[in-house]
Amino acid sequence: MTTQVVRTRAELAAARAQLPGPVGLVPTMGALHAGHLANIEASRQHTAATVVSIFVNPMQFDRADDLARYPRTFEQDLALCEQAGVALVWHPDVLTMYPNGPVQVRVSAGELADQLEGPHRPGHFDGVLTVVLKLLLTVRPDHAFFGEKDYQQLTLIRRMVADLDLPVQVHGVPTVRDSDGLALSSRNVFLSPAERAQALRLNRALRAAQSETSTPAAALARARAELAGLAVEYLEVRSAALTAPTPGPGRVLVAAQVGNVRLIDNMPLNIGPAS
Repeated sequence: MTTQVVRTRAELAAARAQLPGPVGLVPTMGALHAGHLANIEASRQHTAATVVSIFVNPMQFDRADDLARYPRTFEQDLALCEQAGVALVWHPDVLTMYPNGPVQVRVSAGELADQLEGPHRPGHFDGVLTVVLKLLLTVRPDHAFFGEKDYQQLTLIRRMVADLDLPVQVHGVPTVRDSDGLALSSRNVFLSPAERAQALRLNRALRAAQSETSTPAAALARARAELAGLAVEYLEVRSAALTAPTPGPGRVLVAAQVGNVRLIDNMPLNIGPAS
């Protein structure tokens, strides 16, 4: 199918009015890979028409060099969208998304934004929630789809939607991994072969924790043994809602620096009783 591309708010409004419902939104910053395609496929399973947004959001970068080197591959992304059956691509520039210049009023991500990723990426989640809110308001989807790889982001988006009474259902899509187990990310292209081999230790650590069902402390000990020597920023077991761990469904989350590339990953696990 031919995917329609819109770049202005007027074009978006006109195109959105023609879409059959229900409508799904898959927000992205481009550099699409199989993880994004899984989100698109999930949308196609739940909705009659899928919109993909492609916008590199400057608000969620705390370093100018990180923003500058973020991959921008629009033509390739559009071809993937067409192959995946996307009805509409919303591809605004910064001025279109932020017509009044730097944002003065933004969404506050709250206490959870200061944990896990928060100390390493100041202001990141305020920027994410602000742009996601703008995307939800402009596209007006019935459903929105986000990968579980960015689990803290997914949790905060769900909380924003609940707290602000937004009329959209948020879906988490399981993390897509390469054949060697590495979670797919646009940043993986910056890993050398030797660094990629080291990055696989994150997957092994999470699986080790996942297999330990006695206590959170035991799960973390198993994971730490797999990560010895890596520059680990955090390794934690939390509840599924990212509160303190309690018996039942939970998550083990990790972030580490491998060479010049910062990687994050997580997996579900069953939390046993605290020791």
